[in-house]
This record gives sequence, structure tokens and C-alpha cells, in this order.
Amino acid sequence: MYVFFALLSAWTVFLNLLVIISISHFKQLHTPTNLIILSLAVADLLVGLITCWYLGDTFCDLFMIIMGLLISTSICNLVLIAVDRYVAVCHPLQYPQKITTTKTLISICLCWFFSSTYNIGYLISGRYLENSQRPDVCYGMCYLATSFSWISTDMFFSFVLPCTLIIVLYLRIFYVAHQQVKVINSLIKGGKCVTEGSVRRKSDSKAALTLGIIVTVYLLCYIPYILSVTGTTVISSATMTFLIWTLYVNSSLNPLIYALFYRWFKMSVKHILTLKILEPSSSLMDILKM
Repeated sequence: MYVFFALLSAWTVFLNLLVIISISHFKQLHTPTNLIILSLAVADLLVGLITCWYLGDTFCDLFMIIMGLLISTSICNLVLIAVDRYVAVCHPLQYPQKITTTKTLISICLCWFFSSTYNIGYLISGRYLENSQRPDVCYGMCYLATSFSWISTDMFFSFVLPCTLIIVLYLRIFYVAHQQVKVINSLIKGGKCVTEGSVRRKSDSKAALTLGIIVTVYLLCYIPYILSVTGTTVISSATMTFLIWTLYVNSSLNPLIYALFYRWFKMSVKHILTLKILEPSSSLMDILKM
């Protein structure tokens, strides 16, 4: 089992490293949406690196802060992605003014800052269980015991509120995108000229669908764990192990979704694995049209 988990961690790190290198290297991919995807990939990569903690109880505080930070940052990044796609699909003419690279970078930095601040405060409010009280999930892993009021508050701000916002935004996105695609298809069937703006809106709709799948996969992986933590039923150690590793598996799924739906990711991975990114001016390649 531990060999499998070790391989899963290595696979997670490898896939997310490909995403990070792709977006960082190719200048054409330096868009607001991809910067948020880059931030999400960094969080997923770190999850793959530190799924278990073997440095002893002294460093449990640091481990809990980091894991809480990564989980909070992931959901925060998904909120940013939802807002980005909402503006792109529902207000396409205002998108270049409202969503800029600078604003996106500031939002990402604030996301990481507030997530870390929140998790440090949450950590200070609780206390650690003794070694004898910890379930045998992962050797060296730390657990935090807090009051029910803190658990409820944390669930609201870390899960219910952001997930509600994401779902509401995507329902609006898919409704508007569906209407736009119907209009574009009717124009094509009628033999009328389709403008570049119409093609762009159809592309934005496809991107929104892809990112919506990422959000759905995230929720499917996290909801069982959240319900188990907040429920009153006693859960066996084996079940808790399975639920925790379901969270870790989510970090390896996002790059696979990119590979299925994003042509730019397939092409950039090809260039990375064949070492073509080492060639002069490779960062200026037109990766979107290859």
C-alpha cells in the first residue's frame, strides 16, 4: 500500500511539474486564466511532495499549516477560476479591462496570504492529539482536535461558502454559454459569416466547461471527506485512510483533465519531454497553433 502511495505521490509531482513548466516557459500561455491554473498546480505539486510527514512531532505544527494552506489555496484558486470564466463568458467585452495579468497575480498572492493566515489561526485554536490517540493512517502524520464550533466555522468558510459561490457562478456560466453556442451554431447553419468574436466566445465556453469539470472532480473528491469529518458516526481507520488519499488523488487528476481538453498542454508536454524547450527562443513558440 505504501509503495502504491509513494508511486502516486511521484506521479502527482511529475504531472503538476509539467503544468508548471509549460505555463512558466511558454510566453504565449501567460494569460490570467493560466496563471490561476499555475497556482493550482503549485498547490497540487506540494500536496504530492508532503502527503506524509516523517520529521517527528516537533514539526507537526508546520505540517498542519502547510496541508491546511494547500487545501484552502486550492479551493480559493477554484473560486478565482470561476470568477475569471464568469467574466469571460458573461461579460466578454469587459474581460480585458476587468481581468488583467496584474490583477490576477495580486489575487493569487492574496489567496495564498489569507489562506496561510487563516490556517495559522485555526491551528493555534486547537490542540494536538497524543501519539496513542492518533489513528494509524500515515506514519508521522499529525492530527488536530478542535471544538465543534470551530469545525462548523471552518467548514462554512473553507468549503460551504466557496463551493456555493463556485456552483452559482458556473450555473450562470453554463446558461449563458449554452445560449451563445446556440446562436453561433444557428449562424453557421444559416450560412452567415461568423465573426472572430463569436469564435472567441465559443472557445471561452469550451474553456469554462473544462474548468467546470475540474471543479466537479474536486467536489467529488472532497465532499465525502468533509462529511465524514463533520459527521457523528465513528469511522474506521481504513475508511479514513481511503478518504484522505482520495484528497491526494485529486491533485493528480487536474493535469490529466488538461491533457484531455487542452491542446496547448499536449503540445507543451511534447516539447518538454523531447527537450525542445532548451532550444533558443523556444519560449516564443506559437504553442496554441501547433
